[in-house]
Amino acid sequence: MEGEDEEEDGPSGEETHRKEALKVLCNVVYNSTWAQERFSALRLICGLTERLSSSVSWSPPSSVQFYELRLMFLITALRPELSTQLQQEGGVSILTAALEGCLEIQWKDQYECVLKPAAPPISLEASQRIIEILKILFNITHRTHRQEPSEAHAALYRHLVAILRLCLMRNCMLPDDTDELQGHTVNLLSALPLQCLDVLLTGPVELDSEQCQGVNMDCVRTLLTFMERRLESGEKVKEKLTPILNLLTESCRAHRETRHYIRKHILPPLRDVSHRPEEGSTVKSRLIRLMTHLDTDLKYCAADLIFVLCKENVRRFVKYTGYGNAAGLLATRGLLGGQGPRTNSSDALYSSDSDSDTEEYRQVKDRINPVTGRVEAEQSDPMEGMTEEEKEEEAKRLIMLFNRLSRDSIIQPMGVDSEGKLVPIMGLKDDSPPEDMGPESKNDGEGEKK
Repeated sequence: MEGEDEEEDGPSGEETHRKEALKVLCNVVYNSTWAQERFSALRLICGLTERLSSSVSWSPPSSVQFYELRLMFLITALRPELSTQLQQEGGVSILTAALEGCLEIQWKDQYECVLKPAAPPISLEASQRIIEILKILFNITHRTHRQEPSEAHAALYRHLVAILRLCLMRNCMLPDDTDELQGHTVNLLSALPLQCLDVLLTGPVELDSEQCQGVNMDCVRTLLTFMERRLESGEKVKEKLTPILNLLTESCRAHRETRHYIRKHILPPLRDVSHRPEEGSTVKSRLIRLMTHLDTDLKYCAADLIFVLCKENVRRFVKYTGYGNAAGLLATRGLLGGQGPRTNSSDALYSSDSDSDTEEYRQVKDRINPVTGRVEAEQSDPMEGMTEEEKEEEAKRLIMLFNRLSRDSIIQPMGVDSEGKLVPIMGLKDDSPPEDMGPESKNDGEGEKK
C-alpha cells in the first residue's frame, strides 16, 4: 500500500491526476454555458497559453498537453471573444511554435522545411496534438481570410503555411489519421489570407517532383488526391468537400501554374462526347454531378471550381458541363445571356491562350446538344405530315396549357433580362389566345351543359 501511495504521489501520479482533472474540465466547459462564462471571467485562457508557451521546449512533450490543447480548442470554439483574445495575445505565434515542436521541423530556407522521404510516420500521440493545434488555429484565424495582413502578420502566416505544407506531405501511423490530419490542414489553409498560400508552391523542382511550368506541384498533387478521396467517400459530403473545393478554387484563381496543372487533371481536352458530362466515374463527372446537388453551398463550390478552370468563360464552361448543369451558377452570376462581365471573382488575371479543340471534338461539334453537352440521337420531326393549320392549332393548344399551368402556380415562365438574369415573364396571359377558343375548353363547356 505504501508503494502504491508513493507511486500516486510521484511525478507520474501527479500527471495522471492532472489529465483526469482536465478531462472533467473539458466535459464541464462543453456542457455548461455558466462554466464557459466563468472560464472567460477568470481569464483562464491566459493560464493555458502560458502553459503551452512554456511547454514548447519540452522533449518529449508531457502527455497532459493533449488535454490542455483540447480544452483550449473547446473554449475558443464556444466563446468567440476568447478566440479573439487568444489571437490578439500572440496565439498564432505560440501555436505555430508548438506545431513546429510536434513535427520536429528542420528548416532548409526561410519558408521551406526539410522533407525527408524516408522520415518515419508521425506517431499517434504527436498526430493527436497536431490536430488539436490546427483546430485552435482555425478558430482564431478564420476571420482573416479576406483581410489584408500587415507585413509582420504576412510573414507569420507564411511561416505557418510552410509548416502546413509539411503536414500535407507527411504520413501518420494509420491511414485514417493521415486523412484527418490533411482534412484539418486544408480547413486551416482555407482560413488563412490567400496571398500567403504561395508558399505551397515554393518547393524546389526535383527529378521526381510533379511540376508545371517550372513550379513544384507536389503539394497541389496531394490536395488533388485528397479531394478525390473525399469525392469517393460519399459521407458528410458538404462538410468534407466544401473546404477543399474552396481552397483549390482560390488557388487556381490566384496562381496560373496551379490552374494549368489542376485543369490538366480535371478538364482534359474533350474527345468522347457521346455521354453526358455528369456520367461516369472521372473527377470531372463527379464534380459536375455536384453542380445539381440539393445543397446550395456545395453545388456552387463545385461549379465555381470548374468555372475558374474555364477562366470564367461562359462559352467554355457550357462546353464542358452542358447548359443544363451550368444554368444554376450562370443565373446566380447574371450570365445566362451568354458572355458577360465577371462578378465578385474578377480579380483573377487570366492569360489569353485559347481553348484548342481536339480533332474528335471538331468532327461532332455541330451535332452536340448544348443543354445536355453530348451528341444526341437524331429525333424525328413531331410535326412531320401536319398541315400549316394543324401546326397553328397545336401551337395555340400548347400556349393555352402553359398559360393554365402558370395561372395555377404550377410553373412560372421565366426569361432572361438585359443583365442576363432570370426574371418572371409578365404579360404572357395577354399574348395567349383566350382559353374558350381551345378545343379542350369547348369540350369542358359541352360537358357542363350535359
